[in-house]
Amino acid sequence: MDQQDYLAKFWLVIGHIPEGKVATYGGVAEMAGYPRMARAVGRCLKTLPEGSSLPWHRVINAKGMISFPEGSPQYQCQRQRLEDEGIIFCNNKVPLTQHLWLGD
Repeated sequence: MDQQDYLAKFWLVIGHIPEGKVATYGGVAEMAGYPRMARAVGRCLKTLPEGSSLPWHRVINAKGMISFPEGSPQYQCQRQRLEDEGIIFCNNKVPLTQHLWLGD
């Protein structure tokens, strides 16, 4: 499997996540046609160039949580960007029943 192929598909899916919605790493992998490759989605996001316009901040883990360590600058940045889009947090979790995007 060519890494560039699945990276491009991950980026395409992430680029379609609408404002005010989130997707999980596993959900992005599934929508891209690569089920069970959630960790590869995380690695893909780590390689984004600085200043990328891809809405990386809309990808969270399956528990509805930000994967960066709580209180870290990356965590604060991602949470602020999500809150700026109207996404709410309850006990540091995004209520997936309200904000999860399934590609529709």
